[in-house]
Amino acid sequence: MRTCYPLLMGRRNYLIEGVSGAGKTAVCTELQRRGYQAIHGDDELAYQGDPETGQPTDGLRHEHSATFISEHHIWDVEKVKAFVANQEEAVTFFCGGSRNLSKYVALFDGVFVLEVDLDTSLRRIAERVALDPTDWGGTPAEREITVRMYHSKEALPHNGTIIDATAPLARVVDEILRHIDARST
Repeated sequence: MRTCYPLLMGRRNYLIEGVSGAGKTAVCTELQRRGYQAIHGDDELAYQGDPETGQPTDGLRHEHSATFISEHHIWDVEKVKAFVANQEEAVTFFCGGSRNLSKYVALFDGVFVLEVDLDTSLRRIAERVALDPTDWGGTPAEREITVRMYHSKEALPHNGTIIDATAPLARVVDEILRHIDARST
């Protein structure tokens, strides 16, 4: 008799979202360290494009404002679909945010929203900008957009499972994994 384990029964895909500085990249890296397929959306899926059409905005090089960059930060929907269609991994986590979320959010089995207070968000952004001054949040205009988006939650999914991302990283990841294990039984 063959034993089936929940994580091996089928392909599942989860989105991990949150405001800038919520810990999406750290969670992604920790999931990878634990052996999960986890995709850094900003590195592997993101580009500057029209959120409605997906058309790249590369030709608009004259437009470098923080507002333009923020409003045109999108994911390649075809790449998201390809990862979702790939059945080689039992679970895949997509970590990051984009302005065309509505084009692909229905593909996921679940959505997690990392939640932090504004001070934590801004402190984490300052820490990463200290390491890489070109990272998002390094200019006053980028910080202003970050604060506005924090308060408005305009780019976040509204139906996600909230995860307290002010907790230590290991606990945050354990909480996400607890939720997906509960859904598989």
